[in-house]
Amino acid sequence: MILDVSSGFPYYISLVGTADYKQLFLSQENLKLLSSVTPAQAEHRYAPGKWSIKQIVGHMTDHERIMTYRTLRISRRDTTPLPGYDQELFVNNSRFNELNYIDVLEDFQNVRQATISLMNSFSPEQLQLRGTVWKSELTVEEALKATIGHEIHHIGVIKERYLK
Repeated sequence: MILDVSSGFPYYISLVGTADYKQLFLSQENLKLLSSVTPAQAEHRYAPGKWSIKQIVGHMTDHERIMTYRTLRISRRDTTPLPGYDQELFVNNSRFNELNYIDVLEDFQNVRQATISLMNSFSPEQLQLRGTVWKSELTVEEALKATIGHEIHHIGVIKERYLK
């Protein structure tokens, strides 16, 4: 079965494939790419109505914050169904375009460090705990894979549509 972004978490998890998701979180490769983006490139939109690179990085940061919150809840055996969120609402009500790109990138790095810290605190048992996230039932480990897979997706878009 071919998955696309509209399938949500299964699509993002599929982007991780057989890679070690923990190593993907630790990798500096995407950060190096994002750090090479100039302020002018960070403002660029490849088409009307599309996000700038600054907005994409801000969105990835918001998404990672939300997903790690979800993993925390599930890892603590909280069985409350966790709602989705409206990514357009979040981006439209952010200040990403007003901020310096370096500040948006620094926030991304800070959130990544917090994610790694939380991820490293989970026991093997906690990684297998299940919870309901939006329309899906996921383990903590699957939620982490979906988080880094989301980044893989957006980095691919940046490479293909913005930096070619």
